[in-house]
Amino acid sequence: MSAIDNRTVLYATLVASAAGLALVCGGLLGSDRRRHPPSPKSYPLIGNLLSVPSGLEHEGYMKLGQQLKSDIIYLEIFGQRIIVLNSAEDSYELLEKRSAIYSDRFCPTFTKDPNLFDQTRNPGLLGYNDLWRHHRRMMNKWLNIRAVTQFDQLLEHQSHLLLHRMLNKSTQPQAFEVVEHEFLFTMASTMLRLAYGYRLQNEDDVMFTQAQLTVDRTMDSVMFTNFYVNIFPSLARIPDWVPGTGWKRTAREWRMNRQEALRTPYEWTKSQMKTGTAEPSVLKYMLEGDESVAELSPEERDHRLQELGMALYAAGTDTTATALVKFVAAMVINPDAQIKAQQEIDTVLGPLTLPTMADHGRLPYIHNLCLEVLRWHTAAPTGVPHVCTQDDTYKGYDIEKGTIIMSNSWAMSRNSDIYKDPDAFNPDRFLDPDVPPLPGFGWGRRKCPGIHFAESALFIMVSSLLASFTFTKKLDDEGKEIIPKIEGATNSLTFSIKPFEFDFKPRSEQHRQLIRDLAIS
Repeated sequence: MSAIDNRTVLYATLVASAAGLALVCGGLLGSDRRRHPPSPKSYPLIGNLLSVPSGLEHEGYMKLGQQLKSDIIYLEIFGQRIIVLNSAEDSYELLEKRSAIYSDRFCPTFTKDPNLFDQTRNPGLLGYNDLWRHHRRMMNKWLNIRAVTQFDQLLEHQSHLLLHRMLNKSTQPQAFEVVEHEFLFTMASTMLRLAYGYRLQNEDDVMFTQAQLTVDRTMDSVMFTNFYVNIFPSLARIPDWVPGTGWKRTAREWRMNRQEALRTPYEWTKSQMKTGTAEPSVLKYMLEGDESVAELSPEERDHRLQELGMALYAAGTDTTATALVKFVAAMVINPDAQIKAQQEIDTVLGPLTLPTMADHGRLPYIHNLCLEVLRWHTAAPTGVPHVCTQDDTYKGYDIEKGTIIMSNSWAMSRNSDIYKDPDAFNPDRFLDPDVPPLPGFGWGRRKCPGIHFAESALFIMVSSLLASFTFTKKLDDEGKEIIPKIEGATNSLTFSIKPFEFDFKPRSEQHRQLIRDLAIS
């Protein structure tokens, strides 16, 4: 591009920015006529930009609500309106009862722009449209409460594989990251088998590394404050030669890697079908002529099924693996809860017996323990934001069309009126029928379709680990217990925690032998 072309592009960018600024100013000047929820201090042009949390967004929004003494808070940043809901009541009233107008999605510029990360076809980020409805029907067909039972045997088998790997690692102290990776590997192996019929070979398997890298990058990219372009969308139009635009190269690299992660396992499944060696899987069934894709062109079918495969992988991997890490933290800090859970397993199932999916209803304390894991440190505190599609009024507040709606389940989990002593880990709180499970899987028509599979996976993994191992505090050089400090890690859609020290070992030599005798392949 010539110098004059560069100047033309720069001038056009400045003109567009100036026009946008004028619109913003006009919006700010006219906004006084509407009644918005409580809001922090606003400044000319930038609005509430300085009040947007710079660290963990869910904690920042909860604290902001406490400062404003309101469960509903309002932010406006360069004309973009945001409402954060810190209570389950308000989230239910808007996102559930009024889901007809609150089911659109907000997808940040970095993630959705076709010239950046380009996730315009990602089912979880699609707008409330016909393409999303088609994806939802495909997902629900496999993940509804009845359909997921067909994966019980797969989950039990994967839990046994996990026990074997954990046993091999229990012979010597292991770093936090090693165990964390085992949980992730287990769920990745489960979902690749379910979606594609692929048996994961090892930790360096490209099917695993490509898919997980794409999921991790997606989880980071959708957080509003992680990239400046999400706050200043006009930055997307700045030419690549301008200093400081390395993030654009990053986005393109991420986009190309994602495209490869979509294609590779999908084409592998198709090649296995051609040779007659494909194992049962969701995509194999869909490609054999499922009516939901039968009328699509081959190209469009491939696009949708590639996205379906990745959506299945993402839905069943990160959040469950993260929940398992938090389960370990809870057991290390709360040994009484661990003992009580193990006693229930031994009493109900018998000593030296591993649970199956059929035992879910027979182990009420384990069930409540899983609910408490999901509440104590919820996996996706803010979820993917909704968008209001028409002007609305709620509790006397005006909610304009296009307003981003964020539901903060972290703040809900710390509501002491509902969860007494909310920072404590207490599975018995759910013995009270008036104490509801935390709504951590989203709301209304955008509720996570993988909720039933995630609950099943968490149950079988948690109960199998409790039946086989004991997790304890690590001892320092003087023999004193090291009390773990549980803290949030990075600002991502999936909320992980920082490494902490702990030990684990088989409950007895008989349990060690029980794991060794498992028939696995």
